[in-house]
Amino acid sequence: MATSKRKTYGTQEEKEPLIGEQSHCTTPSNGLIGNGEPPWTTPDENVEVEVGGQSSTSKQVQARVKKCCLETFTVQNVLSKFPIVKWLPKYRCDTFQSDIIAGLTVGLTVIPQGLAYAQVANLPPQYGLYSAFVGCFVYCVLGTSKDITLGPTAILSLMTSMFATAVSPELPSGGKDPTITILLTFFCGVIQLVLGILKLGILVNFISYPVINAFTSAAAITIGFGQIKFSIWDMTMGLISFVIVMLLKKLRDIKWSDANVSEIPISKIVLRKILWLVGTACNAIVVISAAGVVVILEDQGFNGTIAVTGHIKPGMPDVSFPKFEVDTGNVTLSTGQIFSRLGTGLAIVPLLAVVETMAIGKAFGNYVYFFFLQFLKLFERKTSYNIIVMSNMSKHEPNGEIGVPTKSVFLSRTAVNSQTGVRTPMGGVWTGGLVILALCLLTPWFYYIPKSALAAVIISAILPMIEYHTVVVLWKANKFDLVPYFITFLCSLLVGIEYGILIGVGISLLMILYPTARPKIKVSSCGLIILIFKIFMLKTMKI
Repeated sequence: MATSKRKTYGTQEEKEPLIGEQSHCTTPSNGLIGNGEPPWTTPDENVEVEVGGQSSTSKQVQARVKKCCLETFTVQNVLSKFPIVKWLPKYRCDTFQSDIIAGLTVGLTVIPQGLAYAQVANLPPQYGLYSAFVGCFVYCVLGTSKDITLGPTAILSLMTSMFATAVSPELPSGGKDPTITILLTFFCGVIQLVLGILKLGILVNFISYPVINAFTSAAAITIGFGQIKFSIWDMTMGLISFVIVMLLKKLRDIKWSDANVSEIPISKIVLRKILWLVGTACNAIVVISAAGVVVILEDQGFNGTIAVTGHIKPGMPDVSFPKFEVDTGNVTLSTGQIFSRLGTGLAIVPLLAVVETMAIGKAFGNYVYFFFLQFLKLFERKTSYNIIVMSNMSKHEPNGEIGVPTKSVFLSRTAVNSQTGVRTPMGGVWTGGLVILALCLLTPWFYYIPKSALAAVIISAILPMIEYHTVVVLWKANKFDLVPYFITFLCSLLVGIEYGILIGVGISLLMILYPTARPKIKVSSCGLIILIFKIFMLKTMKI
């Protein structure tokens, strides 16, 4: 019987062919191997070289994973995810003064907005306040931009209402069970965390500017008409509140023309500051005034004339891991059934939140470390309904550079934060602290806030989101972009917001991919143009 010999080179053993046998590495003189094919076409997937009892492929994978982990989880990289370690040691008293003024000013804006956007999401009012303070503390640790403030937004509140609240079962005591909303927030946070780890933020670039703009305008119209559902007394109160809000907002936009700043009298400087503060806190002023009117009417015996916000649970939310099942006593839903009800919301809501956040980061020139934000935030039981709770960017930002609308309402709070002279992300801590103070002490007074006044706050906030001038811009720039714009706008209004954005993204991708799939090729008379779609690489096989 023929025997074989083994040659050992380090840890690798190489087997010599038996006498009379032909080695499979031997290439005949015609350049073909035994099966009549050239050697570079021989599949090498089944060829594994054993190194120390382990395949070389597995060894290489382990080495690459180890190298990636060592490069990723270094002390420098980990600390880079926590920008607070850079600016906190340099924190000074004058910085503290600027941050506290800016934080409290933004707090006066975010409290009425939180109550109003909870109404959009069809959730109890306290959830709007929860979303207004949790992100402030997290962003102080993970945020890089001093101007950005976190809080509830109109569009994500609407999307939460459509994807989560609308499919939630009724509670025996009345109202919707918030469990599905909490799970939507949780899963969206996990999805955003994965997108951040895998660096897949580039996916939002496939959502074009016309699609986002049309979707935002349609969502604003949907939100606005959704607030007109009250009695004649409520509509009167809402109309008066709306007019007052719009007038007060104009106070902070007054243009003062002075040749020399040093010659401005002190009284005029004080007047400017007062008017600007009144215009900034217009929502809080109108809401408090409307609540006072309701109290007076009830003292005069006109109980129930105007619909009020009602009871708000006081105090801080309970902190616990979210439940993955719904059990209201009458209805029981498993995790799979909840996923089925959420549907495409698990994809749409995170992407919209990422679009908003990346717009803020581009506007201020800083990358926002938002991927960890909601993942940490969602460990509380009574979590907010808003997924990324974003805010605003400055007015001077050009539309074309960021690819999203610039004057959307969810961008207003950051403008206020910047104009009040915030110096560090610590300003958000004071904003969150003011919201917590309101939750603990002022909730009995929130009972008398009219829903119509909150509706006026919402409508006045969403008006800048309807950017009709975009049609003129697209007509001058590229008329073909009007196709996805009008398709998205009409589908969002007629079919539904959740379907309109999907149809718009599909049309946008089709317009991008079709020219690639059907390229226009011109053959010159000089010769033939050959398109090579596949390149074969020659591999050297070591056996």
